[in-house]
Amino acid sequence: MVMPLLDTALTVDDSQAFPLGVSDARQGPGGAPGSRVRVAVYAPGVATLEVAYQAPGQSWRLQTLSSLANGVHQGVVDGFPVGSRYGFLTAPRDEAAATGDEVLPLAVPTVDFDDDDDGSRQPLLLDPYGRAVDERDGFLTSVRMSSDFDWGSDGKPNIPWRNTIVYEAHVRGQSMLHPDIPQALRGTYAGMAHPAMIEHLTGLGITALQLLPVHFHLDEPHLQNLGLTNYWGYNTAAFFAPHPAYATKAAQEAGPQAVQDEFKGMVRLLHAAGIEVILDVVYNHTAEGGPDGTTLSFRGLGEQKYYRTDGNGKYIDTTGCGNTLNFGEPRVVQLVLDSLRYWVDEFHIDGFRFDLAVTLCRNAANEFDPRHPFLAAVAADPELSRVKLIAEPWDVGYGGWQTGRFPVGWVDWNDHYRDAVRSFWLADRAALDNGGRGGSVARLADALSGSASLFEPSGRSRLASLNYITSHDGFTMTDLVSYDRKHNEANGEQNRDGHGDNRSYNHGFEGRTEDEGILTRRAQSKRNLMASLMISLGVPMITAGDELGRTQQGNNNAYCQDNPLTWIDWTSTPESHAMLRSTKRVIRLRNEFLAAQPHDYPVRDARSYLYWYDRTGQPMSMERWNDNGNRVVQLLLGSDDGHVAGLIVVNGGPEDIEVTLPQVTNDDGTGKRLFDLRLTTSELHDRRQGALVASGEPDEVQAHTINIYRT
Repeated sequence: MVMPLLDTALTVDDSQAFPLGVSDARQGPGGAPGSRVRVAVYAPGVATLEVAYQAPGQSWRLQTLSSLANGVHQGVVDGFPVGSRYGFLTAPRDEAAATGDEVLPLAVPTVDFDDDDDGSRQPLLLDPYGRAVDERDGFLTSVRMSSDFDWGSDGKPNIPWRNTIVYEAHVRGQSMLHPDIPQALRGTYAGMAHPAMIEHLTGLGITALQLLPVHFHLDEPHLQNLGLTNYWGYNTAAFFAPHPAYATKAAQEAGPQAVQDEFKGMVRLLHAAGIEVILDVVYNHTAEGGPDGTTLSFRGLGEQKYYRTDGNGKYIDTTGCGNTLNFGEPRVVQLVLDSLRYWVDEFHIDGFRFDLAVTLCRNAANEFDPRHPFLAAVAADPELSRVKLIAEPWDVGYGGWQTGRFPVGWVDWNDHYRDAVRSFWLADRAALDNGGRGGSVARLADALSGSASLFEPSGRSRLASLNYITSHDGFTMTDLVSYDRKHNEANGEQNRDGHGDNRSYNHGFEGRTEDEGILTRRAQSKRNLMASLMISLGVPMITAGDELGRTQQGNNNAYCQDNPLTWIDWTSTPESHAMLRSTKRVIRLRNEFLAAQPHDYPVRDARSYLYWYDRTGQPMSMERWNDNGNRVVQLLLGSDDGHVAGLIVVNGGPEDIEVTLPQVTNDDGTGKRLFDLRLTTSELHDRRQGALVASGEPDEVQAHTINIYRT
C-alpha cells in the first residue's frame, strides 16, 4: 500500500517535556480536543524519528520529531485531530530512499516518501502509547482518540475481597451461543453486558468479572500457518488499545471511537448491576516474538531497552513467548504504570490479573524481588493501590514459582490450593477405586483454611489466596472428572502441548459416556469440587461454564480454539441444570455465613477460630493428621462475635460412616447446640437438608461427600 505524504516541512515550536504518546497542545472551543498535538516517543534505539499521520479525509503527512532528550523524541504537530491515523518511521527519508530497504513484513503500512512509486517505502511503527489500533487491509496504525463518554452516575462497586467471587470469562466465548442474546451482539463487549448475561451472573452470585485479555493482540505466525487464531489473546501488541474484534460489527465499521464506547458501555452496565470488571493483562512480553519475529513497535524503537537481554544483546526469555519486557528499565515500568492508570481512569476498571507476574518483578540479576520498583510504585500510587491486584505468581524462568511471596496489597493465584483439592477429590479417589490408598486429609484442610502458612511470611492474611480449581488454562471442571489424559490433537502439535499432570480422574471411562453409574460419580465429584471452592477461606474464582458443566472434550490447552469447543454451550439439560442449581446453592451458603460474621472476618485471627476434629468429635491429634489413611475431618469455624458458626464435615473415604459432631454448648454455657444441615454434596441433599443434629451426637456422612451445618 502506497500512502503519499504532503506538507512535510512543519515547524516544531515547543521543546518542553511532553507526556508520552499523543496529547493536546491546545484545546478547541468548549474544551474539545484541538488538532495541534504534542507527540513524544521513547525510542532510544534510533537517531531520528518521524511521525507519519493522516487526518480523517486528508492525505498522509510527515514530520520529524526534532527534539531528543534521554531517548525521548518529541515535537508539536499541527493538523492532527481526533481520529487521525499515525505511526513512526525510524530512519531519515533520504537514507530510506537510497536503500529502498523494506525491513518489515506487511503487518504495518508502508509509505512512499516521494509519491513516485519507485519502491522507496518504509513501514510505520505503532505508538507504544497508542489508544487504538486501526487495521485496514492487514495494515496496522495507531489512532488518536477522544476520552469523551457519558458515564452518567457510574460508580465502582468496591466489593471487599472477603465478599468477592471472581468469574473468569472470555468476551467472545461467553455469549457466542447464548440463545437469548441477539445474534449481532454475540461474542462482543455489548453481549457481555446484555441483560440476559447480567441476569445469569447476578443470579449465580458473581461479584467480579475477570476478562481474558482485551488489549489489542495478534495471532502468532505458527497459528496463522495452521489456520488457527490465538483465542485466549495472550499476545499483546498495544497496551492502551481495546481489542476491536470483540466489538459489534456495527461498532467496528463505525471506527475506533465506537469500539471504545462499546467497551465503556459494557463496564457501565456491569457496574450498575454491582459487578466489578477485572482485566487479565499481559505486560510480560509483546506480540513481536523472538528476535526474528515481526517488528511492530518496541523492537524498532529500541529493543535493547524495551526487552530484557544478556550482556551480548541476546534476548532473555522468561515467558516462553520469545521476548520479555525489561522491568529493569524505568521507561518500561512507566509504560506499564501509565497503561494501568489509563484503564482505571478512562475505562473505570476495578482491578487487574497479571499474567506471569514474576517476570514483572525480576531485578537486574533476573531474580524475583518482592520489593521490585514496579511493586513499590504500584503500592505508592494513590489510584492503583486501591484497585484489585491479582498475581499469576510464576513464569517459566529460573526461580519462577513464587506463590505466597508477593507483597501486601496483592492476591496470588494459589496453585497449591488447586493441586491439593484436585488430589484429594480426584487423584486420591482414583487410587482408592483401584485398590490403592489416598493421601491424608491434611493438605485439603490447609487449603480449606486459606493456606495461612503460605501467605503469612509476606505479611498477608488468608484473603491473599485466590482459590481456584480450574482456569482458562487446563481442563474444565467437567473434563477434570471425565478424562485421565489430555486430548489436544486439534491444536496441531500432535498432543505435545498442554500440561500432563492434571490430577484428574475419569471415574472409569475416558471421555463421554452414557453409563449412569459413571455419570453419577462424576456429578458428585463436581459437587465436591465446587463446594470445596466455596467453603474455603480466601477468594474463590469460578471458570466460566463450570457452573453449567462445560466441556472442551479433554483439550486442556485450548488457547487456539475459537469455535464451539471453547464457547459456552447454554443448552439446558438435566445435568447442566443440576450443576447450576448446586453451584448457586453453595454460593448462597457462603454468602449467608459471611454476612453473619464481622466485616473484618477472617483477617482478625485473634477473634476468628478454626477448630479441627476427628470423626469421633475429638480434637485432631498429630497422629491423625499424619495418618495417610485418615480421610475424615471436621472443621468448626466462625468468630467470637459472629452470629453463626459453621461446621464442615469431610468424608473422603469410600464408605458411608457415622461421624460424632463436636461438643458445642450454647453461649450461656447450658445445653447442647443444634447443628442444622444446610447442604450435603451427596444425592441425599433434597431429602436431608434441614435435618437437626445435636452436638456430640452422631450423623451419617456418605462416602466421598461433604456435609455443611450451621449453628
